[in-house]
Amino acid sequence: MKLSLCMIVRDEENVLARCLDSVKDAVDEIVIVDTGSSDNTAALAKRYTRAVFPLAWTDDFSAARNFSFEKATGDYLMWLDADDAIAPEMLPRLRALKARIEAENADMAVCKYVNGGCVYCRERIVKRAGGFRWEGRVHECITPRGKVLQDDFAVTHLGSDKQRGARNLHIYQKWRAEEPLGPRDLFYYGRELFYNRLYTEAEAVLSEMLAGDGWYVNKIEACKVLAACREQNGNRDGALAALFSSFSYGMPRGGVCHEIGRIFRESGRHREAVFWYETALACPDYSAEGDFDDANARTLYPLLGLVCSHWALGEKARALDCHRRAAELAPEHPAVRHNAAFFRTETTLPEK
Repeated sequence: MKLSLCMIVRDEENVLARCLDSVKDAVDEIVIVDTGSSDNTAALAKRYTRAVFPLAWTDDFSAARNFSFEKATGDYLMWLDADDAIAPEMLPRLRALKARIEAENADMAVCKYVNGGCVYCRERIVKRAGGFRWEGRVHECITPRGKVLQDDFAVTHLGSDKQRGARNLHIYQKWRAEEPLGPRDLFYYGRELFYNRLYTEAEAVLSEMLAGDGWYVNKIEACKVLAACREQNGNRDGALAALFSSFSYGMPRGGVCHEIGRIFRESGRHREAVFWYETALACPDYSAEGDFDDANARTLYPLLGLVCSHWALGEKARALDCHRRAAELAPEHPAVRHNAAFFRTETTLPEK
């Protein structure tokens, strides 16, 4: 089996070598499409492969990625971004995945993507003969079909210092002016509006998305972003309503329950906060379903909230127990260290 790594890059000289060095020994071909670098990205890429192709940028990530696929010659095609990397311990897993794909004649492999504290699943490797195409001008994706393998191989998004500004937002604004957006693109457009602090506009777009058809995972996430928009606009009751509405689309998520608990705690309603923080702790990881899963939102963060709410309720022993559980998870977290100092000076705690 020949595996081709396909990348699109622009002004990535600070991170491209880090990415390619991490994966070069596990792939059989490297194809790099440069969409208009003004630095030494293209020259750096040529140290790793002869297959470096220029392409004029047209505000369309899918067009660029599809072009990279067209230039590849491997049996299977894998994508990475320049600010991604493969951890050394993941290289054996990638080689094992290659063997598994070949043995099972799979059409696609869906793998983990680690982005800070968030873990989710993405299409990572596809069969070239399957004719897979990227869709969407930004936040592009490939629709799964055929025999799809789920695998624990993970890519880590390390990020870079490159400034992207409102690039994605401008692409969405131009795109929407030209044609209607589908449910997935409305969701990501709403998120970009939120990231750019256009909260009222984001509310309208996310509400439009939720009123139509769409993937339930995106709808759950849209409820979280909609709640954040409403809270920024001073509508805390509306934020709670948006979070509660997510339950109509699927099982409660830890991130949603933690946000409900936080709002109740900040409103002084600590008994309700305790209930929702405990519910968040009981929520499982739904990243295999496509969720943007932040494990802290169903572990550490609810415990920190419980420390505050139990203390406010006079339940000091329970507050201390939650602090100790949080300290086991993240002893160096600033809030944990703050609480540790607080409990060291508190003299009214019962004996344990």
